[in-house]
Amino acid sequence: MCGIVGIFNHNNAAELAAKGLFAEQHRGQESCGMAVSDSKTIRLVKKMGLVKEVFSPEQLEELPGHIAVGHVRYPTRGSSTAFNSQPHVVELLGGPTYALASNGDIVNYFDIRRSLEAKGVWFNSSNDGELILKYIVYLVEKEGKEIVSAIESFMKEVKGAFSTVLMTRNELYMFRDPYGFRPMSWGKLEDSTIAVASETCALDILDARYVENVNPGEIIIVNERGIKHIEHDLKEYRNTETNRHCIFEHIYFSRPDSFDFNEDVYQVRQRIGELLAKADDDIHPDLIVPVPDSSNFIAHGYANFKKMPVTYGLIRNHYVGRTFIKPEQKIRDESARQKFNTLAHLFKDKVVVLIDDSIVRGTTIRSIIKLIIDAGAKEVHLRIGSPQVKFPCYYGIDTPTKEELIANVKTSQEICDYLNIQSLKHIEIDRLRKSVSKPDNYCYACFDGKYPI
Repeated sequence: MCGIVGIFNHNNAAELAAKGLFAEQHRGQESCGMAVSDSKTIRLVKKMGLVKEVFSPEQLEELPGHIAVGHVRYPTRGSSTAFNSQPHVVELLGGPTYALASNGDIVNYFDIRRSLEAKGVWFNSSNDGELILKYIVYLVEKEGKEIVSAIESFMKEVKGAFSTVLMTRNELYMFRDPYGFRPMSWGKLEDSTIAVASETCALDILDARYVENVNPGEIIIVNERGIKHIEHDLKEYRNTETNRHCIFEHIYFSRPDSFDFNEDVYQVRQRIGELLAKADDDIHPDLIVPVPDSSNFIAHGYANFKKMPVTYGLIRNHYVGRTFIKPEQKIRDESARQKFNTLAHLFKDKVVVLIDDSIVRGTTIRSIIKLIIDAGAKEVHLRIGSPQVKFPCYYGIDTPTKEELIANVKTSQEICDYLNIQSLKHIEIDRLRKSVSKPDNYCYACFDGKYPI
């Protein structure tokens, strides 16, 4: 899971791209980057660190141009190094000619990479964004295909999740995998600037109007002649009749002020909380406390159904990033302790229902529960706004092995003992499906192991 941004037809494209990336900082906090074109030269800056750290006003002044693509990275494929940060560029005679940023994961990455390497294509990184770019550029430069034809060939042969922006010196291309795993939207600004981003919250920051989805399997070309949409018969690209949006975007990843997959994320989370509460009538707590921030609105839905207020007993330090997307377990553990603190005396002798969005590895929530118990809580009952995460995700989430997932190595009672809680309940898949308007259009593979690809 990463965040992408694209800008076309703005005199200061870099500044707009930086604003969009900052709005998507929650999608990746390891590294960020931007490539900017002034029609003659593509300039690239990418570094480890946060958007505000990397793209200072002085740095942005050194990136003139009217087209830009940008990226914030959460590492899935490839280690946490600058080489694996995005965008990636390909240089031909005269300097960088293509730049690309993508969100997702390629399932048949190694097969495609070996095929390209056999043709003489070399790689600087182990990142799938570079694979996408090198694949397309090879077809264009070595086999003489048009860019759209190269992207279409890519979609047919390469399997996985990709919401992608590709830039030449004069054009911007946006395209999305045929299943639509990851969100991607575009819009127009009042001055006719075109902007594309992973989430609509980034477009809101840019005051974009006429916001639309980039549809699954769609290619959109933006150049001086205007905007061209290329739609496809998706039957030749995928093995299902329906889309496969990632339900975890609604549960955790997306910002609540985004409108992703034609759903209001805030409302979906509230519905998840209500549905969770409907199946949980045997607890009469003194406090309903969310783990901030992604669980806040799940807790609101839960508390509304219970006719109780939400109590914000955990105070979050917002200068610590999202612990789930930290690249190493030790860093996750340290960040969790630095990130949360309890309100003094609030929990003493209280029965607490603690609401969280998910349990993946179990380490972060264990640290949080210890804080609450140390603050004097009498009982802690944990309620989770997702089913048990039991299967790895291959489409953009860093859960590569079953052994990392606590639901596979401990029973429910063992998890309760490990967390030192009185009870644990997850929302069931059938109830979760009721939180969205088109449940068949979603991927639930991390819960049920039914992989679309």
